[in-house]
Amino acid sequence: MDVLTTAIVLPFVFVFGACIGSFLNVVIYRLPAELSLIHPPSRCPHCEHPLGKTENVPILGWLWLRGRCRWCGASISMRYPIIEAATGLLFGFVFWQYQFTIITIGYWVLISWLIALAMIDFDTMTLPEELTKSGLVLGLIFQGIIGWQVAKTPEYLMASITNAALGIWSFCIVRWVGTLVFGKEALGGGDSKLAAMLGAWFGWRYLLVTSFLACLMGSLFGIFGRVLGFLGRLQYFPFGPFLALGAILSLFWGEVIISTYMRNFFP
Repeated sequence: MDVLTTAIVLPFVFVFGACIGSFLNVVIYRLPAELSLIHPPSRCPHCEHPLGKTENVPILGWLWLRGRCRWCGASISMRYPIIEAATGLLFGFVFWQYQFTIITIGYWVLISWLIALAMIDFDTMTLPEELTKSGLVLGLIFQGIIGWQVAKTPEYLMASITNAALGIWSFCIVRWVGTLVFGKEALGGGDSKLAAMLGAWFGWRYLLVTSFLACLMGSLFGIFGRVLGFLGRLQYFPFGPFLALGAILSLFWGEVIISTYMRNFFP
């Protein structure tokens, strides 16, 4: 596809992604509370008044309301339009890189799962099994389809299963060792399941890059958080958002990171 056609399609992809982001906001709020994702329709979290058609438009609805409920005047978090815009942008980046392919659809699904998992973990310090397990199954299906397209064999699917097992076991080992060394839980059980999901989608090479980036960003956050005083010395913080961010960075720049590392350390 030429650059002009891609540029014409991108705004539509952004709008589609923003709409998915709007639904992700519902998932992030309702799934941990064990509420239906379908009923009732979107409403103000304070007065529970249903949102009108114009109020429910991604990004623009929040701007139209100026960040406040039209009925009770309560403040509506800026996080809602940020998630919608971020999802739209990420969908656009994926489309720009992979065009109209099955990989684009697969990575749109993966990004949606990662955003939901990251924000739920940020809010509740939990990674729901409904998302990690379904994300794992979708990763296996994705690799199975890619493998059938490329070689008409189940090789990719079998490798995906192996990499999922590698992800969960490697993180379980880190969790056990950390618990022995520090005398307390070093990682939550959900982090291991998220690693299994990422192994199924990415393979072991990108899983290693994702884990490295997540540990680096998590360590820096912990250090600066304690230095600046918004984290206590022994205070836990969610690791899932760093895994999700590391996975997204790997999705776009994983090969560049790997090749740069190999060129500098194994010339």
